[in-house]
Order: sequence, then C-alpha cells, then structure tokens
Amino acid sequence: MNFQNFTQEESARRTRVQNLREESVQPYADQFQKTHTLTQARELDNAKKNIAVAGRILQFRAMGKLAFVKLSGIDGEYQVVLQKDKLEEKFKFWVKNLDLGDFVGAVGETFTTKHGEPSLLVYELIMLTKSLSPLPEKFHGLADVEKKYRERYLDLATNKETQARFLFRSKLVKTLRDFFATENFIEVETPILQSKPSGAVATPFFTHHNALDIDCVLRIAPETYLKRCLIGGFERVFEFARCFRNEGIDPTHLQDFTMCELYVAYENYEFLIKFAEKMFTEICEKVLGKDEINLEGKTIKLSGNFSRLDLVEEIQKETGLDLEVVNDDEIRAKIRELKIEVSNLNKLGRGNLIDALYKKVIREKIVNPTFIVGHPVELSPLSRRNDKNQNRVDRFQLVIAGAEIINAFSELTDADDQHSRFIEQAKARESGDKEAMENDEDFVKALAHGMPPAAGWGIGIDRLVALLTNSENLKDVVLFPLMKPENN
Repeated sequence: MNFQNFTQEESARRTRVQNLREESVQPYADQFQKTHTLTQARELDNAKKNIAVAGRILQFRAMGKLAFVKLSGIDGEYQVVLQKDKLEEKFKFWVKNLDLGDFVGAVGETFTTKHGEPSLLVYELIMLTKSLSPLPEKFHGLADVEKKYRERYLDLATNKETQARFLFRSKLVKTLRDFFATENFIEVETPILQSKPSGAVATPFFTHHNALDIDCVLRIAPETYLKRCLIGGFERVFEFARCFRNEGIDPTHLQDFTMCELYVAYENYEFLIKFAEKMFTEICEKVLGKDEINLEGKTIKLSGNFSRLDLVEEIQKETGLDLEVVNDDEIRAKIRELKIEVSNLNKLGRGNLIDALYKKVIREKIVNPTFIVGHPVELSPLSRRNDKNQNRVDRFQLVIAGAEIINAFSELTDADDQHSRFIEQAKARESGDKEAMENDEDFVKALAHGMPPAAGWGIGIDRLVALLTNSENLKDVVLFPLMKPENN
C-alpha cells in the first residue's frame, strides 16, 4: 500500500481516528475481556446481563434511534444493537465514527428482536481496533481468485467457507496426531537445512549457511533422518514436516508443502496397508462424520478394505510394455507415442521414465481408494527389494481421485544395497537426470550400524485436505501460498 496516496475512504477513516482521539477514545486498545464467544452469546437466554463480546464489524445499519451491528469472529456471528436511549450522546458519536472492518467490544443484555434474531442490547461499546482500509465487498471471478491467495487475511475475514476450510485442516492434523499417539508413535523434529538432498527423488532449493560457510539445501523429505531415529532405538516415530521441492507448479503441486512421514520398526508395508485403512476410518468418524465424500458427482467411500493394483501388470495391460523386459529407449518411445509431456525425456533415468508413464496411464484414471503395489526397484531407491522378485520393491501408493495420498514401503536396511542404489542414482544425475538422488554417504554410514526391519510412509497433508474439502487447487488449503510479487 502507498501510504502517501490515500483513497477518499481511507482519508475519511483517518479523520474518524482523529475524532476518537479528540473524545479521549483509544482507537487501538490493548485488551478486552470477553465473557462469551459470539456463538455462546447467541445461545444465551434473554435478559442475561453484563455479557461482553467482541468481533469485527461486518454489517452496520443505522435506523433512527437504533443501529444494528453484525459482529463476526472465527466462531460465528452475532448481532449487537445500539439504542439511543441506552447510550444517550454516545449513540450519535458511535453512529458517526464506526466503520465496517472495525473491531469492537460490546457489553450489554441479551434479548431477541421481533424478527427472532438473538441480539445484545449494548450499554457500553469499546473501540478495540480502528480499520483504516475498507474490506472488500466480495471476491468475483478468476482475477480475484489470485487476490484471495495474495490477501488471505481478507478472504478469511469475509468468507466463512474459507474459515471453515482452515478450521477443518487444523482439526484434521490434530486428529492425525491424536491417532498416531494412541498407536504409540512419538512425534519428533528433523532438520530443514541439510548438507545434501535426500529422502526423495526431487529438485532441491539451495541456500548458503554463513556461520558454517557451507552450501545447504532445504529438505525435500525428512525420511533419512527419521530412519536415523530407528537406528538410534526409537521404534515408532512421525513428523509433520515442511518440505521444499524446486519443481513445476500446478493445482496439485506446490514447491513448499506439508508432509507427514511415519516409521514403524519390526513391521512391513503390509502392516501399513491395514494401518492406512484404520486411519481413514478414524478420519471419517472424527473429522467428516461420515465414511464417504462426493467429488464431481461421484461418491467415494473411504472406509473398509481398499482395492489393489499391480503397477507392472497395469502398465502392460494399458500399453503392452513389460517393464521387466523392455529397455529405457522402448519406454521413451511409448511415452512419445502416447504424447505424454515430459521435460528432458532423453536424459531421464529409468525410474523417472516409469514414473511418468505410471502417472498418465494408471494414476489419473483411479477414482476409488486404491493401493498401487509391485513397483520396479528403479522407482524406489530407498525401498526394500521383494524377497520373491529382486526387480520389485515392497511398496504401495494409496491413490484417491487420481492423486497420490500416501507413499509407503518396507524400508531398505541393507547398507551395501543402499550404497549401490545411490551409485546408480548418481550415474543418472551425471547423465542429466537432475531429479535423481545424490549419494548420501552419511546415511549409508548410519545404516551400516544396523536398522531394524521397518516400514514407513509419507502423506501429503495439503493433498489430503484438498481431497476431503473438495478443493481443486492446493493453494485453496494453504493459508499463505507463495505468490510471484505483483509488478508495481
């Protein structure tokens, strides 16, 4: 905002600030003691005295000797009524100096209007914060969708649906934390600043640590550090981790996002399949209050046993390619034939080629909750090989409505196998695959000291919230998404 060029409305509001000060009314109070929230006050019987509420003015109507003021807060809305007979000279003063957007406190007696509206008859009004800029009347059209993201505080202040969505997100995260705690998992924290990217196949953000004079990356996943916890003796750990991946942006991908990773010792991925089904039952009961959601006219049931599909078998069924036999060039040829858009196609390693194929011919077609299993080893540098087929890993991805919600696998505990896979990833990087993993020798060193059999998963919290709230864009479920600065 250019504070040198006020609009007429902003100038008028500043005049009203001066009016308040001239009457010894503090425009910016330091506190206000509420006796009830707005919702609690609405539910009180009539004639309850000395009720104190506070909120932001969203509606204001002056009608002769009465003024009706609609207060809004995170818990709801409530009407307070100013009456000339009660406030005397202060009535005219407040009618003249109140604006939409102001925060006020009100003390009075409850009653119900002749139209049946629970209200508070005010005998003391206190200015808490004078608003200098007007609130938007409404957001309209595509252009203002971006404004919602840039000025989320206005979206929250004026849109109850937006408030409800983020209250839902908070409740969901708490429900997950409580569920993990009842299952004896311990919440831990791992570094965001790391010496090298590890734990996933992705492009990192780089930064520099001045005190240590070393280049660092922002974590792309907490995986290898959570596994260090298992090596150190923890048996069940989880973390809600902010992660950063310097890749493309679209409605289903953000560069900084929240992931919940969880690891359990002495179990395998089959345990996590049952655990995931149990977790969704918990979410349905505690957060949704039902076991299904509706997306684009389709009903998706989120409880019970979910379906399974073998990735290799499904790709062969859809494309004719047998991933156990074909070479990388044949996969590239099929990607071109299917007109799948892939950057640097000729430089991608086998894992990323298979991933591009899988996302297009399998994942985006899935509607109901489905576990994708039987992944080729090249797709999973940190997963344990299957005992019966060394070309596969013990892994699943839970896909719902075309989106990956959970990625899980039995963990690789063989330090030598892990080292050889890092070497293969390093070769892919040298060949131009920028998303291939680097050789994380420190993690291999930790693994060599012994990690118990284990299974782990990652849940995209933003995607899960978007799924459960029927939100098309991840920015709709992130309070303050990063936006490109507007051109001044």
